[in-house]
Amino acid sequence: MANHRDPCIDPGHHVHDADGFVAAVERACVERGLRLTPIRARVLELVAGQGKPVKAYDLLEMLKDHAPGDAVGAAAPPTVYRALDFLLANGFIHKLESVNAFVACHHPSTAQHSVPFLICDRCHSAVELEDAQVVAALDERARALGFVPQAQTLEVHGLCARCSTRPMVG
Repeated sequence: MANHRDPCIDPGHHVHDADGFVAAVERACVERGLRLTPIRARVLELVAGQGKPVKAYDLLEMLKDHAPGDAVGAAAPPTVYRALDFLLANGFIHKLESVNAFVACHHPSTAQHSVPFLICDRCHSAVELEDAQVVAALDERARALGFVPQAQTLEVHGLCARCSTRPMVG
């Protein structure tokens, strides 16, 4: 395999430290003049803390479960979706279209970008595999066919290394 200079290109790289990740996003927001509201920060913490893709309604339930009595109203679907939209638009999370779930971006200091994902159909892990060559090849091939790409979502389903070596439990 290629030399992994950028940890995001290394399939073993994951967001393990949710607090450190949120701190990096907070710094990026300050640098970019963005407002990370408490609800946006809490949704980000929950996404980062899951360690695997999480659905919007699961986030909503988590917010309701951990919200003080008067803050439960803030945990409404439109509020969660607005927070997710902000986090997506600014490149802090990714949406996995095929499973309709969200994962933390491995490098929150960059703007929104395209990355391929490897999604395990057994344990539901998702690996952000940033590979500029794959993204460029898809873009180049599309343009060669006269197609003008607006966005890319590449998701490869299968079994992760751990699950592919374990027998299926019946």
